[in-house]
Amino acid sequence: MNAEEKRNRVTRRNFLKTATASAGTAALAGAGSRGADAAQQSQVPKWDYESDVVVLGIGGAGLTSAIAARDLGADVLILEKASEAHAGGNSRVCMQGVWCPPNLSEALTYQKALNGRFPVPDEVFQSYHEYTTKSFEWLKKICSGKISQRPGSNGAEFPELPGSTSSYMCGSEEGWGYSRLWKMLKEAVDKRQVKIIYETPGIELVQDSKSREIHGVIAERQGKKIYVKAKKGVILCTGGYENNQEMIRDYLLLPCGYPFGSPYNTGDGIKMAQAVGADLWHMANLCGPVLSFKAPGFEWAFGAGFTLPAGGYIFVANDATRFVNENLPGRHGKVAYHGTYVQPPLPLPVHAVFDEIGRKSGPLYRTDEFWCWYGVIEKYKWSADSSVELQKGWILKADTIRELASKMGKNPDTLEKTLATWNRSCAAGNDSEFSRPKERMVPIQTPPYYAMELVPAFVNTLGGPRHNGRAQVLDTNRKPIPRLYSAGELGSIFSYGYQGTGNFGECVAFGRIAGEHAVAEKPWA
Repeated sequence: MNAEEKRNRVTRRNFLKTATASAGTAALAGAGSRGADAAQQSQVPKWDYESDVVVLGIGGAGLTSAIAARDLGADVLILEKASEAHAGGNSRVCMQGVWCPPNLSEALTYQKALNGRFPVPDEVFQSYHEYTTKSFEWLKKICSGKISQRPGSNGAEFPELPGSTSSYMCGSEEGWGYSRLWKMLKEAVDKRQVKIIYETPGIELVQDSKSREIHGVIAERQGKKIYVKAKKGVILCTGGYENNQEMIRDYLLLPCGYPFGSPYNTGDGIKMAQAVGADLWHMANLCGPVLSFKAPGFEWAFGAGFTLPAGGYIFVANDATRFVNENLPGRHGKVAYHGTYVQPPLPLPVHAVFDEIGRKSGPLYRTDEFWCWYGVIEKYKWSADSSVELQKGWILKADTIRELASKMGKNPDTLEKTLATWNRSCAAGNDSEFSRPKERMVPIQTPPYYAMELVPAFVNTLGGPRHNGRAQVLDTNRKPIPRLYSAGELGSIFSYGYQGTGNFGECVAFGRIAGEHAVAEKPWA
């Protein structure tokens, strides 16, 4: 692993030309985010539903919150934005692993090292890891023992950081992917007879004007508002803003970005929390971006990264030059740079360029993907030679490099020079520009030639409402907003570095914390 890291390290000379190229997903009616307001209780004509605890979202955090609250005797109601067929958020389409470090001291050390110079209060870490170190046993109990624990893939994602030896993951005994863990949590919720109302996104929180307490949620169903009373508390588990283009531009300074996961993640919980005075944190952090393909008319990007079995492709930037080792492995969007990890710039628009031999060498995306939206929900099967996608117009085709450059909107002379340099490097077996592995170097010289635009895509964003160790959402004075809680990727505690399976681990830990503390509230009415 150390040798590979050394080979792929980004130098100061080529940093500004480097962008991450590895990956960690039908248009959906109503997936866009709307601005949220805070409703006063006096504006509620009547309550259509009521429950002790109201949970928004049925991902890992929402399911865990509901289980924890229900097991303590509370009546729980879940409101879910998506249809039952699409419900589950990113948790349903992730790798299905939960971060469950067995040693509390080492886990705290590693977490602090991951966040580096972007600290999070110690009490938040302490509370989080007091639960993560018990997540394995909790999951075994909830999932009837069908859970196994093992060290992460060859250890921690950042093995050089202190405390990394405590990086363990747990999940279904059957293995990774295929919604396995999410399904077990969903079965546990169904077993507890928790009511779930699908296709009913929350749009406003109901706040008492004097006490500032959150007393319920206004949701929308079939174009009509419904009013849901929460006698003890509301738990926001609505995920990030991966499919909100305005928020991506505002917070990430990218012209666009698309989800590998749920396209229903449009920042709704962030806006609702803001409307009742919540402070925000970590809005610029994300697991990504990575370069991927988004088909016209779809709101998700293909996961797992562009690739060809033969390796006969390159990425070219806006100026028609190469800018990266196309096989450079990133760590959830960050690459090594002079002793730290950074998110490299993306010189958009970026295109993948390949030739006829490359096209026929295999599908551009896996046909058996067991995670991400296209693999688990859409189950899209990319054709073996990309002929179907070519017919759909997803791929540009030209008989010459100059013609291809014109279709790409790039300089023909520069693109010809870029391809000539690449082909000479392939003949020499040495990528003098970006140190791409020799075994992944194949010339591009057999017409016709092809290009496909790649865009930034994310596993998830990590920003949202600030919260404390009790999962209480905090206002701009760092005071709890009474009866309002959050869990999961909505306001994640990962402020910079990210450990794989950490977010599902966060769902399972802070979901329990939120559920337990919400139940402990005295009913307001």
